[in-house]
Amino acid sequence: MFLVPFDQMNEKAPWYYLALLILAGEAVFILPFVLPRIFRPTVLDVFELDTIQIGFCFSVYGIVALVSYLLGGPIADKYPPRKLMAIALWMTALGGLVFATFPSYSVLKIVYGYWGFTTIFLFWAPMIKATRVWGGATSQGKAFGLLDGGRGLTGFLFGLLGVLIFSLFISEDVESASLLERQEAFKYVIYCSNAIITLIGILTWFFMKTGGAEKEILLEQISIKQISTVLKFPAVWLLMVIILCAYVGYKITDILSQYANEVMLYDEVKSAQVGTFLQFLRPTTGIILGLVVDRFRISLVLIFSFVASVIGGVLFASGGIAPTTIPLFFISVIIIAIGVYSARALYFAVMEEGQIPLVLTGTAVGVISVMGYTPDIFAGPAIGYLLEAHRGEELGHQNVFWMLTAFSFVGGVASVIYYRLYCVQ
Repeated sequence: MFLVPFDQMNEKAPWYYLALLILAGEAVFILPFVLPRIFRPTVLDVFELDTIQIGFCFSVYGIVALVSYLLGGPIADKYPPRKLMAIALWMTALGGLVFATFPSYSVLKIVYGYWGFTTIFLFWAPMIKATRVWGGATSQGKAFGLLDGGRGLTGFLFGLLGVLIFSLFISEDVESASLLERQEAFKYVIYCSNAIITLIGILTWFFMKTGGAEKEILLEQISIKQISTVLKFPAVWLLMVIILCAYVGYKITDILSQYANEVMLYDEVKSAQVGTFLQFLRPTTGIILGLVVDRFRISLVLIFSFVASVIGGVLFASGGIAPTTIPLFFISVIIIAIGVYSARALYFAVMEEGQIPLVLTGTAVGVISVMGYTPDIFAGPAIGYLLEAHRGEELGHQNVFWMLTAFSFVGGVASVIYYRLYCVQ
């Protein structure tokens, strides 16, 4: 019942299927995550938030997402991914209309809770399942590498567009612009993002089709038994730990633009450019991995990604990076980006190595994500408290990068166990 081999699929999904998957996969997270990552100092300013408050917004998102992962996973095994994803995109864009009014802190938390539902319940597991279908039995690394690399490229382009729009509607001297001027400029960034998200939803609904394979990857009915079935796979438990640790690293990259602003002393536009540079490194890493990683054991490459994250974390945490060491700053950013983005691109690609049935992918992703994405709940406040304890000082940032180092070490250990369990004969 549960075992549907890849080679029994009627046909391979067309190239534009992957293109739409990539566009949708990043567009749905533009409003809650990409814009706050690239424009972090600006978002704190125009919404009149401190780092703890924005951290709690992410926590509300994470709490709602936690339930949505578990409940939404089985739904992805019942209904076509393209329809679920399109509805999620349109619902997310509706939240953007409220976001553009610069609501109060209380309302903003509600908006993030709403996004926790729209971006996860109908979207996350369908996206992962659709990617696994495209990759087939022999190209899982290629599928997930290109997905994350392509999503990174989409985020990078959104970042460039956002910075361009913001700079067009802000005065030449960013520091002297009033709060109202900054809000007005950022409002145009939000509206533009909303329009693109809506359009991608329309294209996804009508064109992201897999042909006959769309029926073959679905269950006739869903039940609680699916959850107990996937919990019997050791790979599911190990992936919970691996994804949790990798995702902490990904969340910590959010502060690199803030580090550039507070420690390297860059202005808001230059610090946003650092965030955009990260968005460039993400697709570069993902695309290169997608082209070469299937020649190796994917879980072995995953181990090395955590090693890179540890090295990058130690470089920042050691306190040797300052305005006088610009080359070291960018080298360290690149090392962290390679480690964090490699892990993010590959952790679901090892599901095939872990012998998790394709038809149960949605349920497995939902169960894994319940623990794996808990950083959405605790990482934001933890980072906020560490930074606020030494507001504007390098020490607060150092403590955050020690956090990155510790989680990356644990993730590396879990990856070694995964590799030895499934790849060492």
